[in-house]
Amino acid sequence: MLIWFVMLYLLASIGIGLYAATRVHTAKDYAVAGRSLPLYIVIATVFATWFGSETVLGTSATFVQDGLKGIVADPFGASLCLVLVGVFFARKLYRMNLLTIGDYYRQRYGRTVELLTSIAIVISYLGWVAAQITALGLVFSLLTHGAVSAHAGMVIGAAIVLVYTLFGGMWSVALTDFFQMIIIVAGMLYIGWVISNQVGGVATVVNHAQAAGKFQFWPTLQSRDVLAFIAAWVTMMFGSIPQQDVFQRVMSAKNETTAVTGAVLGGTLYFAFAFIPIFLAYAAILIDPASVKALIANDPQHILPDLILNHTPVFAQVMFFGALLSAIMSTASGTLLAPSVTFTENILKPFIGPLSDRHLLLAMRAVVVVFTGIVTLYALNANASIYRMVENAYKITLVAAFIPLLFGLYWKRASTQGALFAIVLGVSSWLLLEIFLPDGLWPPQLFGLLMSLAGMLVGSWRFPDRRR
Repeated sequence: MLIWFVMLYLLASIGIGLYAATRVHTAKDYAVAGRSLPLYIVIATVFATWFGSETVLGTSATFVQDGLKGIVADPFGASLCLVLVGVFFARKLYRMNLLTIGDYYRQRYGRTVELLTSIAIVISYLGWVAAQITALGLVFSLLTHGAVSAHAGMVIGAAIVLVYTLFGGMWSVALTDFFQMIIIVAGMLYIGWVISNQVGGVATVVNHAQAAGKFQFWPTLQSRDVLAFIAAWVTMMFGSIPQQDVFQRVMSAKNETTAVTGAVLGGTLYFAFAFIPIFLAYAAILIDPASVKALIANDPQHILPDLILNHTPVFAQVMFFGALLSAIMSTASGTLLAPSVTFTENILKPFIGPLSDRHLLLAMRAVVVVFTGIVTLYALNANASIYRMVENAYKITLVAAFIPLLFGLYWKRASTQGALFAIVLGVSSWLLLEIFLPDGLWPPQLFGLLMSLAGMLVGSWRFPDRRR
């Protein structure tokens, strides 16, 4: 029954995605759904930006091991990112009527900055999309009891997401996100109710976690701990702001008020629901402590799926894996589309010259196929956990793209040379520390962010733009 449900669910997702493709007539339709989405769909697609494999499998497993201090980046930093986008960035960017976030860098600073930031943005998606592909492989392997290997599952999952993303673009992402958010919310609430009944209520789990010290959030007042805490927080909170998938979800709104409200409410909803899989995974300690102990030593990402498969009725399994697949596929489709659109519009198009709208749309679809192949190969050879793959994805955009975006919007004196200094100093200092001093006092990405800030200030002061 469970496998048949999964097959039916996958067919439904593909069907919705292909139906959405009938609304795609231009590159603008493909990239930002024609800037026509109503509030309820914007909220759903913003929520689905983050509610993926790292939330259900990665964050929950990390909490079981390290408590709240281990999940500073997600959901705390991730949800704040979406709220900050809504409050400080959505309105200003919406008014510029852009196709990609890379277009902003070109308009504000010129072609060189556009190229460098776009390359950083595209690279950052390797880890994020790979995490979703890895999770799909894990789910298919678990559901078939190993008959489908994890690697084969990755290929199958990538192919399914590719089909509806390829044809429908942002319209497919938006409509499937709305459908999948309904499944996520209903499934997670139902599973939470089932598991809480087994352990004697929510309070039982909360009290056990508190007694085990899992609610310790703030770092000890030592330089290394404080800096590590700040680095983990800002990596997701700031590093994911200059991302194309966040940008296109907000820019797909029908007006700027919808863009702002959708981002804030979507981020708030995400923060609230992110704690349900955390609760479920920790409840496994009370239900089957021996199994959890063994999984922590071998593969913590299996804690929650194993709990559902071994300790809940079939209907609960159907609801859980429906929610899990919804979470993964909604994130995967958006994160396949975003770098492909950015690469086509901001890297490829300027090199090959002017394109008609029809040829631009064709090029975007071709790049989606190529990028899917690349991230699938990356996922097949990656060894990091899902949570770490996602967290690491934003380091490059944190040090390369955040400061030029922030200062370009809010500081009139920010110059092209200042943006270039920010990119070069931020990326080079981050890479040097990652290579030669990864475990030093200063987390490499935090030091890179500060150097990016210094580069912007010094470069803009020393080499102001004459037109400003």
